[in-house]
Amino acid sequence: MTDRKPTAIYERRESQARSYCRAFPVSFTRARNAALTDSAGRDYTDFLAGCSSLNYGHNDADMKTALIEHLDRDGVTHGLDMHTDAKAAFLETFERLILQPRGMEHKVMFTGPTGTNAVEAAMKLARKTTGRETIIAFTNGFHGMTMGALAATGNAGKRAGAGMALSGVVRMPYEGALEGVDSLAMIRAMLDNPSSGIDAPAAFLIEPVQGEGGLNAASKEFLQGVQALARDHGALVIMDDIQAGIGRTGPFFSFEEMGVMPDLIPLAKSLSGMGLPMAALLIRPDLDIWKPAEHNGTFRGNNHAFVTARVALKKFWSDDRFQRATAEKSAYLTERLGAMAAHVPGATLKGRGMMQGIDLGSGEMAAAVCATCFEHGLIIETSGAEDEVVKVLAPLTIPQAQFAAGLDILDTAIRAHVAPQSIAAE
Repeated sequence: MTDRKPTAIYERRESQARSYCRAFPVSFTRARNAALTDSAGRDYTDFLAGCSSLNYGHNDADMKTALIEHLDRDGVTHGLDMHTDAKAAFLETFERLILQPRGMEHKVMFTGPTGTNAVEAAMKLARKTTGRETIIAFTNGFHGMTMGALAATGNAGKRAGAGMALSGVVRMPYEGALEGVDSLAMIRAMLDNPSSGIDAPAAFLIEPVQGEGGLNAASKEFLQGVQALARDHGALVIMDDIQAGIGRTGPFFSFEEMGVMPDLIPLAKSLSGMGLPMAALLIRPDLDIWKPAEHNGTFRGNNHAFVTARVALKKFWSDDRFQRATAEKSAYLTERLGAMAAHVPGATLKGRGMMQGIDLGSGEMAAAVCATCFEHGLIIETSGAEDEVVKVLAPLTIPQAQFAAGLDILDTAIRAHVAPQSIAAE
């Protein structure tokens, strides 16, 4: 007998660890750019985009064609870290379009297939090269779910899953984390005080824009200050650009135009172009002291991802048209979200670029808004310490009309959950 309920198999057999599907209890069957279709034929606009894994949208036609051609000619699927034509083509394109124009000499290390693998490699290499253990991470930071990266992650609920002590990390306040406190001055005072109890750090690990932590965006001054502190104390700078990078905030890297250059840069999510598993760590050349296989992963050679990533680079980063289009959408998003925030007493705008949202001040309200959005065909999620931020992560390629219609749904949902007296007082 077949279950009539399309999600029954998941409830019967899939682990309780599942999460996003609980907010979106339908079965999706098709996807194109910013649209998802469920098994009943209903269309949804995707403002989640694989948590920024689909910056170029679902099933980009050019990436799909290249991948099908690769499969058709029996191109290499799994290559460990052996040399392949797909890997060489990706590296040559990445070097030409991304690294060289930005004056970056970084080596590219392919890690296991997810962002947490790249963060683990960065933390290990920082400790290996400096001979120190302590990593300075920041409040509200999220860096992954494996044990080392989880130690640097702030979220209490996620840390609770470890089942053991998480060590080797000292937490410092992100910019603006403590009201009335100059975070940089506080960190400097702690590190300069020989009795603070903080050992000399191996590295500072920071997200230029905190994704899961609530869309907190560091200023140019703060990032430059962190880099200066690192240099003064013989530490490295690891900028986790897994969610904020690959064009999400405008430039390819979220720290561009900030006057900084990280020593180590974990990348993943949209690096592959179309959601295929792929992660990498960019390494300052003099720090690349790994012994062969000292850090590896069985799936560090996803040739399908190399194929699509190369196409994504050529299609979107050969000139500045894509970045300019993203900047226009970002300005529109800022304008629309600012107007929505004005309806909610105390609400604030968070983030930058196409990584923005509204802090509604209440996780309960944010969840209700997202649920109402889903009822009306918009997939959108929350972030922040209390899940109080409604976060817009639409594909950067979303058509303007669809983008506007999705924001209309969000606007209507927010108004539906604001106290009537608040709207009347506008």
